[in-house]
Amino acid sequence: MSPTRTATGIDGVKALVGETIGPSDWHVVTQEQVNTFAEATGDHQWIHVDPERAKRESPFGGAIAHGFLTLSMIPLFLPQLLAIEGFKLGVNYGLDRVRFPAPVPVGSKLRASTVIDDVADIEGGIQVRQTVTFEIEGGAKPVCVATSVVRHYV
Repeated sequence: MSPTRTATGIDGVKALVGETIGPSDWHVVTQEQVNTFAEATGDHQWIHVDPERAKRESPFGGAIAHGFLTLSMIPLFLPQLLAIEGFKLGVNYGLDRVRFPAPVPVGSKLRASTVIDDVADIEGGIQVRQTVTFEIEGGAKPVCVATSVVRHYV
């Protein structure tokens, strides 16, 4: 998928403040992906990696993705939403706020949209704060809402 929007240079990014961009394409969250994430992080909690037990014992009716797995999909979805051009590089500066209002059942279709909250001038470039909202198909509320901070250098 080509990006939904393209912003060129500092003024192009600043022009997008407040605009909702997206949604992205759908991505199916698989048990294999959840298991791989568990291996990478050491988080082997049964609600994630034991589908049979999760089906029997969890309040979610089956295995769910790690919240941090959902969060880690920001780099998967943002390039589908926005191409930022005219900079030498972008650096992940951190997160201001993250919430997981609803679970992501394994097998769910997940997608994201974003809003650029603000753009601040920094030495050598800009700092962009944007809220990324993840939803699952048919979900009543978001499954993750995160404010990402990225610095782009000219």
